[in-house]
Amino acid sequence: MRLKVFLSLIFFLSSFLAAKAQEKINYTSPIPFLPETYLCYQSLEPLQIDGSLEESSWEAAAWTTDFVDIQGALRPKPPLQTRVKMLWDDQFFYIAAEIEEPHVWATLQDRDDIIYQDDDFEVFIDPDGDGMLYAEFEINAFNTVWDLLMLRPYRSKVAGLPQNIFHWNIPDWKTAVTIQGTINDPDDQDQGWTVEMAIPWSALEELAKPKRQPKEGEQWRINFSRVDWHVEIKEGTYVKIKDPETGKNRAEENWVWSPQGVINMHQPETWGYVQFTESKVGAELVSFVEDPEEQIKWALWNLYHQEYLYRKEHGFFTADRLQLTIPRVEIEGYNLRPVIFMGPKTFEILVPSLKKGIFWHINEEGRIWKE
Repeated sequence: MRLKVFLSLIFFLSSFLAAKAQEKINYTSPIPFLPETYLCYQSLEPLQIDGSLEESSWEAAAWTTDFVDIQGALRPKPPLQTRVKMLWDDQFFYIAAEIEEPHVWATLQDRDDIIYQDDDFEVFIDPDGDGMLYAEFEINAFNTVWDLLMLRPYRSKVAGLPQNIFHWNIPDWKTAVTIQGTINDPDDQDQGWTVEMAIPWSALEELAKPKRQPKEGEQWRINFSRVDWHVEIKEGTYVKIKDPETGKNRAEENWVWSPQGVINMHQPETWGYVQFTESKVGAELVSFVEDPEEQIKWALWNLYHQEYLYRKEHGFFTADRLQLTIPRVEIEGYNLRPVIFMGPKTFEILVPSLKKGIFWHINEEGRIWKE
């Protein structure tokens, strides 16, 4: 009899613990964590920013992979090709984009217009990869530009503090556009448009830690986006197609270099990695070096999302790691071992770095750092 009671108690406890385990908060990214990578070589000569890409340096530079839907494999591949090249020298970070488009159009012509209301090409740069204080550049086929300094992503709102510096207007930013066809002419079929830009290090290095341009082997978080609106021809001009149910413009397409998993470019943790090398383009091949610490950072992001899921369910964050699902990190001999500090509306999670005595941190704003 006692054995039966004991076995029943064991069964009850096992069931209870299993049920509690199932109650743990978990987060699964919509897509695998496989950011795109690119090796950025030094230019052989100063580049003339004219949109032609005829210099030998551009000829030698490799194209990125073709853009995909912003949600990655969750959506079909874009029907039109978009791709990018990158180079650098002591003064500028150079970016060139080739955008296939049978109907090139644009309307906005004033700097700092909301450029994504037109078809556009966009650049996002987070030099130190901390998820905060990053640059956004947008350009349309008229070569109208918008340079925006994001102080924090839109998800990280702080009462009383601005989200961005709208009129950043950095000096010496050079851009050019060439049209393979005729802009705003529905009577012909175009091939597309080409973007060339030179972003001065004097602006970007202010966002980096330390505040300088990159050195050999350093990697920055960067992504690119293309907004493509659905248009039709009415009375000899391009007009955005309306959704018959809502009467609003049909949602635009968002095609990107490194997929986000969701329709939101402001997730720096899912951007690609650009590794800079001081080798001249075409002179020698350099290998991209994966940093295992990035696995640890991604695990921290997983815990960050779990904290917000926990708050959604319970109304507050948790300092109890047993309430969360600890992500696996595929690094031999590494144990994640998160430590969580919680305030009324805040949290901070620490996990060990691969360097003894150093920890990675993430807080409720989504700022990630090492110390």
